[in-house]
Amino acid sequence: MPIPLVHSIASWFLKKRIHQMELFLKYPHEVQHELLHQLIDKAKDTEIGKKYGFHEIKNYDQFAERLPICSYENTQPYIERSRKGENNILWPTPIKWFAQSSGTTNARSKYIPVSSESLEDCHYAASKDLLCMYLNNNENSQLFSGKGLRLGGSKELYENNGTVYGDLSAILIDNMPFWAELSSTPSSDISLMSDWEVKMQAIVDETIQTNVTSLAGVPSWMLVLLNNVLETTGKENLFDVWPNLEVYFHGGVSFEPYIDQYKQLLPEDSFKYYEIYNASEGFFAIQDQNDSKDLLLMLDYGIFYEFIPMDTYGTPSQKIIPLSEVEIHKNYAVVITTNAGLWRYKIGDTVRFTSINPYRIRVSGRTKHHINVFGEELIIENADIALGIAAKETHSEIKDYTAAPIFMKGKEKGAHEWIIEFKNPPKSIEDFNTKLDNALRSANSDYDSKRFNNTTLNAPVIHSARQHLFYDWLKENNKLGGQHKIPRLSNKRDFLDELLRLNK
Repeated sequence: MPIPLVHSIASWFLKKRIHQMELFLKYPHEVQHELLHQLIDKAKDTEIGKKYGFHEIKNYDQFAERLPICSYENTQPYIERSRKGENNILWPTPIKWFAQSSGTTNARSKYIPVSSESLEDCHYAASKDLLCMYLNNNENSQLFSGKGLRLGGSKELYENNGTVYGDLSAILIDNMPFWAELSSTPSSDISLMSDWEVKMQAIVDETIQTNVTSLAGVPSWMLVLLNNVLETTGKENLFDVWPNLEVYFHGGVSFEPYIDQYKQLLPEDSFKYYEIYNASEGFFAIQDQNDSKDLLLMLDYGIFYEFIPMDTYGTPSQKIIPLSEVEIHKNYAVVITTNAGLWRYKIGDTVRFTSINPYRIRVSGRTKHHINVFGEELIIENADIALGIAAKETHSEIKDYTAAPIFMKGKEKGAHEWIIEFKNPPKSIEDFNTKLDNALRSANSDYDSKRFNNTTLNAPVIHSARQHLFYDWLKENNKLGGQHKIPRLSNKRDFLDELLRLNK
């Protein structure tokens, strides 16, 4: 298809969709509550609908009163029956696909239902919206003059009992609309390879011959791919390989620890970075402005949102609120009800609202991935910011990290213990430690109060990891590629102790 025609079609779709977005931007609460009624009405004759009397639910308060908040463990028995071919349990439409996720703290697989509605009205709709927003903000874009390099998971799809499970990205690629297939690289055959390391080189070999104009994938794994591209081609930067490259769409993990490394590979100020917030459970938010870290919460993808203030999370006084009651700058756990049959489901992420008109957020961490052994409430967002400051001040670069507590023993005070893999290490690890500690105290008042005069916490303990330590751990645990992530912070020492053992 000629490039001008592609741009014309994209522009037409853009104008149509931007008008639809204006509806939920102007009437966010009405759109969300109408969506909730649609979900309840559609599922009223399912097993879950009959159990909780969906026929009788008339408003949000009744919905919140009847249905409990649930985790994967609560929903798993229903999901397992669906995987075995039973229908009309959580959702009236037969569920054929299940996105497999092993999580980040254990090897037990989770199987998240993916309905035909969530595939079309959420995941694929978000992919189109992402392009719409980008093109709307960059009128001179030549995005469609080439192809988008997508980096998906390394797992194959496995059929069982008439249902299919695999990495979410594999499900999306396997069902990809023709328009997306034509504009993407590598081919589906390569994208769905199961051996991550073999696939990585196959992607390099295919894409270095392609006019790539955009990148899409998890920052940690994309960085591995891009470094392999430069190693294979012998080029100094990626514009020598792909001169028309203009944007990187990233998500899955915080971009903060990786930004400096990307700027070395992509040394042009005009290059754009666009963040997305998606997961196996759904596609939630998209960066809608150039040069912004704020993500627009998408309210018409078949997902109804609720939030738990983190200062009450897991306590007897825990409360759950709808979107209309959130406040800016507070940390919330995300609860979703979806068009794939997840009902008041805790996804495990935390977000912070930066705006409520429109609703924009930043992902601040995970409900399980923080350190709060001593009342310090250290979250991933704090850690990423502080590490970035310490790295900048010591002229070092960080590849990966994790941290856990050193527990109090007798009269000995506690501390935080870090293991950090540097791309370029600091001249003095002690100096880095001091600057990290100061930056954490500046970013987090609770941490600062515990560190004041070593009241509760001693100074951090930092270990410098050998090269490829985190990669080797992921490989050893069959977690290479896809959406697998390094656990950043934990109240337990299991992961840290395992890495310290491997670091010897």
